[in-house]
Amino acid sequence: MLIREILQQRQPAFSFEFFPPKDDAAAELLFHTIADLMPLKPASVSITYGAGGSTRDRTRQLAVRLARETDLTVVAHLTCLGADRDEIAGILREYDRQRIYNILALRGEPPKGSPSALKSGMVFPRAADLVAFIKDNFPHFGIGVAGFPEGHPATPNRLREIDYLKAKVDAGADYIVTQMFFDNREFYDFRERCELAGIHVPIIAGLMPVTTRAGLARMAELSGGTRFPAALLRSVQRAADDDAVARLGTHWATEQVRDLLDHGARGVHFYTLNRARATRQIYETLGLDGGEGKSRKLKTES
Repeated sequence: MLIREILQQRQPAFSFEFFPPKDDAAAELLFHTIADLMPLKPASVSITYGAGGSTRDRTRQLAVRLARETDLTVVAHLTCLGADRDEIAGILREYDRQRIYNILALRGEPPKGSPSALKSGMVFPRAADLVAFIKDNFPHFGIGVAGFPEGHPATPNRLREIDYLKAKVDAGADYIVTQMFFDNREFYDFRERCELAGIHVPIIAGLMPVTTRAGLARMAELSGGTRFPAALLRSVQRAADDDAVARLGTHWATEQVRDLLDHGARGVHFYTLNRARATRQIYETLGLDGGEGKSRKLKTES
């Protein structure tokens, strides 16, 4: 099922994001993590794609395995920077053969130390070009794109940033998934600015619970423009250890989800970091079951 169809049927829709494992042992551990989350009945799961396509093969392997061995709706990330049309078309044809019809279309970033990717990537200079390519050549696919409530680090002009987002939607994107944020006011303002710009597709809120001090520092490094509210930082500073950080971080994210649901969010996307505990605790606290229908399971357990 396409994500746009799911969003019409299930509101709010909850989704989980995973990144490809680095080796076979990590792959098995991740599969157990996904199995642990399946009773929550997510609307979809998505698989990330490394900088410059550095995890491309493992992204495809994991996406295909999930499609074959579970009844989950799988969304495969795809970046276009440094790729040519034949390469992108080949990846999409493989997903088509595997009945994976949902793509999160991203521009991506060049691998560290490889600025030349910026030149070769001019075949698809922006994510909107990738969206248009998918729409023209694989019109039966569903397409999601990224949104940045607190701004994209590469586009300090916030007016131009919304123009770029609208270009992606105008090219054929069905929905938007936001970068993580920790202050819901940023999301509500972003949603209003999208409305003013004529962007009317569903916007899914992206959340990542803080679970360790080191994890918080890594979030700040990876996220670029994400703002960490003083109240959250103060709580982390007071915490005695990482167990306490995990409790307060999960509580903070739980309150974010509760408030988002109260304010009509179309969906919530959990950046899981390949762990299940925080997401399960949020569900349990809020009494969520992930929607109607029987619990999802591994096809081998059916």
